[in-house]
Amino acid sequence: MAAASTNPAFTNSPAFTTKAVVHSTTVNGKTLTPEQLDELYGRPSATPTDTDRMTYEDTIRKIVIAFVVLLAGAAVGWVVPVLAIPAAIVGFVLALVNIFKKKPSRALVLAYAAFEGVFVGGITFLFESQWSGIATQAVFGTLGVVAVTLALFATGKIRESKRATQIFTVAIFGYMAFQLVNLVLRLTGVVSEFGGLQSNPLVNIGVGILVVLLASYSLVMDFTTIKRGVEGGAPRIYGWQAAFGIMVTVVWLYTEILRFLAIFRE
Repeated sequence: MAAASTNPAFTNSPAFTTKAVVHSTTVNGKTLTPEQLDELYGRPSATPTDTDRMTYEDTIRKIVIAFVVLLAGAAVGWVVPVLAIPAAIVGFVLALVNIFKKKPSRALVLAYAAFEGVFVGGITFLFESQWSGIATQAVFGTLGVVAVTLALFATGKIRESKRATQIFTVAIFGYMAFQLVNLVLRLTGVVSEFGGLQSNPLVNIGVGILVVLLASYSLVMDFTTIKRGVEGGAPRIYGWQAAFGIMVTVVWLYTEILRFLAIFRE
């Protein structure tokens, strides 16, 4: 019984609490009648929704809502691309707030989705104006990576591991250092091409593959976190945190694919 009392999935389920009631035939000092006992036996087990716990269905719903808001923001950014930079700044601030906030906030996550959407829509319009068809390629490329990663995770073909996470951490810092050096070289005029060091086709392809692998494993970690939250009985509000995490990874993947395609077509 001790194990049941410490597990939210058990303590919130009438299927377990009714057994204790039946043995004593009393609740709060009142003796239960046979009819009341039959009613307790007949009650359906509480679902995760009833107990306000995370479920896959509810979390997916929150993720979909967040992306719908992001797409709405992207439509605004596409029509008024000049808003892209201000939206990026606000989105960055909101991202920091969501990261460090102890308890997830639906309003803040959706606000981040809206401003991030405006940023994504704005830069997509600018890239599309320069390289026709690049937006469609980036969207389908992103959807393809997400779909394949989700399928591999769902079938158990790929899983988070301590060693893989260590490699991911080293690789992501290496990638950040490379992009920082690349930015400095471009700003100082050492390299004048749009892609900087990545303007070399072989370097660009190599970096592109690295980004896809990093984003894919980041998604695996996101899926694993959601799985732990659901299986661990985390409060349902944390579904918004899951939506925020997935959104950050997917937006990063999309913008990187967009940039990779632009450099490739330069």
